[in-house]
Amino acid sequence: MMRLSCTLLLLGLSSPSWAGVTVQQAGLVVPAAYASRRDDAQKIFVTSYNAYKEFTFGHDDLSPVSEGFSDGRNGWGASIVDAMPTMFIMGLEDIFEEAVNFSSTIDFSKSQTLFETTIRYIGGLLSSYELSGEKYPVLVAKAKEVADKMAFGWVGSNEMPYGFMDFSTNTPTIDTSNIAKAGTLSLEWFTLSKYTGNTTYADLTAKSVKHIANLASPLPGLAAQGIDPTSGNAVGSYVTWGGGSDSYFEYLIKYARLTNTDDPIYLDTWKARSLRGTAVDSSIKTLLRNSTVGNHLYFADFDGSSIRHVGSHLACFHAGNWLLGGKLLGNQTIINIALELNEGCWNTYASTATGIGPEAFAFISSDGNYTGGNRISASQLQFYNQHRFYITSSAYIMRPEVLESNFHAWRVTGDTKYLDRAAGAIDSFNKFLPTTIAFTALNDVDSINGGFIDDMESFWFAEVLKYLYLTFDDPVHISLDNYVFNTECQPFKAPSALDSYNGKLVPAEPFTVQSGSLPEISPNPFLPMPLKKIINPE
Repeated sequence: MMRLSCTLLLLGLSSPSWAGVTVQQAGLVVPAAYASRRDDAQKIFVTSYNAYKEFTFGHDDLSPVSEGFSDGRNGWGASIVDAMPTMFIMGLEDIFEEAVNFSSTIDFSKSQTLFETTIRYIGGLLSSYELSGEKYPVLVAKAKEVADKMAFGWVGSNEMPYGFMDFSTNTPTIDTSNIAKAGTLSLEWFTLSKYTGNTTYADLTAKSVKHIANLASPLPGLAAQGIDPTSGNAVGSYVTWGGGSDSYFEYLIKYARLTNTDDPIYLDTWKARSLRGTAVDSSIKTLLRNSTVGNHLYFADFDGSSIRHVGSHLACFHAGNWLLGGKLLGNQTIINIALELNEGCWNTYASTATGIGPEAFAFISSDGNYTGGNRISASQLQFYNQHRFYITSSAYIMRPEVLESNFHAWRVTGDTKYLDRAAGAIDSFNKFLPTTIAFTALNDVDSINGGFIDDMESFWFAEVLKYLYLTFDDPVHISLDNYVFNTECQPFKAPSALDSYNGKLVPAEPFTVQSGSLPEISPNPFLPMPLKKIINPE
């Protein structure tokens, strides 16, 4: 493999500068009244993992209703590798050792996707290596082994990787990709370069991010969701903070913080002094909306010609990401907007019969309720008038993003209402998600008898239960000032922070919406895959 030029910038440099900046509130302590809630989160983890071990150890996901399994993440034991850092953080030493031993024997002879393999497998392996005090070099060796196969996704001088690979032949699959797949590899591959001394891994993923950032974009700083890995050109002009784009934007600010790089493109594209415009500025000026009932803030999507008043559980990571970036940049405006976005996302939990938020939802704003899909029904309008949003996909597939942002809000503000919310989520999970053997996904969050979806994704271990545990854990333990989380909630050790940018955000300008009928737009081709089979209650 050709070694490319890359400097691992692990020490403080002249730009960006955020020395002395802290993300967490100083002296933060979890009140004694909430101490037992950390143990509650751990108990859910242990119950879930014990069932996984008994019924499907070595496969990717447990199917808790049928007591079977699925292997949608390459069949390498995704739940084991993804869960390893959570095991270590929770002090579950026996099963952590068992997981390390299992990971050392994985046969990486086939794969389907670079993105999911990176965030779950490489992320889980390298985070576990760091958290355990670099005690198990085999974890780095296995991360290198799978990355060496994935590196064939970059063909020739192409700066964009293909999203899918045939590992048995080291052949990429030609397909239309998206910026989340291509732009959410940098934290993990940089960390791999750090421990192998081979800068090729960091170089490959960095050039992909830079390529996306330099593309002409539908809105300044906000790249189009679709991308052709063969040509490197954007596909369409759909802009969203939701699935297909989400973690590309997430990693811009996180890569700048993890590496302390002096290359300004990451921070400039997220929010700094960029002539091209920034993701933060454009989101405020073009995507930020408020609901006509309740005045909740949300980010709409943009399809190239029209605003779509949609939201999703996936997109709700944005509040946590903006809290992190706002604190690093010393920008109170970004922080305030993030806290308001967080309120809107939490309201999707607070408004349902189960106290758990749905997969997708929508809003009505002063410029309408166009979503690109079906018109709002009478029952949805009634729900909206009561709850300030309406549900468009009622499932809960055990996603973490609302709890992720809630965790960040607690660590940044110290307001115990975020502890109350996390405790409420634990209670809801214990009440509505258990099957005979473990916890599972829900078909309808607004019905107490809506039935199950027969799947327990690995991010239940890696993200949901880790975020809940850390919400009630000692904030010094895994501090946001010492670690940067990948999009799968795998913590990577960060170097000391530098001096703060003194950026000042220009207030959002008032926006106007043209009257008249909106054009019919074809559905977004990059929405998540269909949910797995629904199991109806007896």
